[in-house]
Amino acid sequence: MDKLDAPDTHLLGFATGWLELGNAAEAKAELAKLSPSTAGHPDVLEVRWAIAATIADWKQALEVAQRLVETEPRRASGWLHRAYAIRRVEGGGLQSAWDALLPAAVKFPEEPTVPYNLACYACQLGQLEEARARLMSARAIGGKSEIRKMALKDEDLKPLWAEVSEW
Repeated sequence: MDKLDAPDTHLLGFATGWLELGNAAEAKAELAKLSPSTAGHPDVLEVRWAIAATIADWKQALEVAQRLVETEPRRASGWLHRAYAIRRVEGGGLQSAWDALLPAAVKFPEEPTVPYNLACYACQLGQLEEARARLMSARAIGGKSEIRKMALKDEDLKPLWAEVSEW
C-alpha cells in the first residue's frame, strides 16, 4: 500500500504519541483529522487497533484487526492483533484465538511473536507439551535471552516458569 503523505503522517505520529502517553481519547481525536482516503491504510489500522485495545473495546479491536488482515495479509501484526482480540471478545476465547493464529505460524516463520503467543494459548489450554514446543520455536527465532525475559513475566506461561528459568 502507498505511503501516507503529510499532513496525515504527522497526524498519525501525533496519535501514536498520545497513545504512548496513555491518552486514547486524544489519539482518537488526531485520527479523526486524517484524510478520508487514509482510513484503510495499514499504518492507520495499527493505531486504530491500539486505541481499541487500550480502552478494551475488543469488538472494535477485532473489527480493525480483521480489516488489517484483509488489506495487508503479509503483515504479521494483523494476525497477532486479531487473535489477541478474539481471545478477549465476548464469544471468543483461547481456543478461538489459537485457531485464528495457527495459520500465521506457517505464514510468518521468522516472526517470534507468533509461536510465543501460540505457546501462551496452548499453556492456558493445558497443552503443556505444545506450549513447550512453541516456546522453543519462539526462542530459536527470537533469541534465548529475550524470550526468556518475556516468558518469565508472562502470567500465561506461569506453568512453565520453572523450566524457563533454567534456560
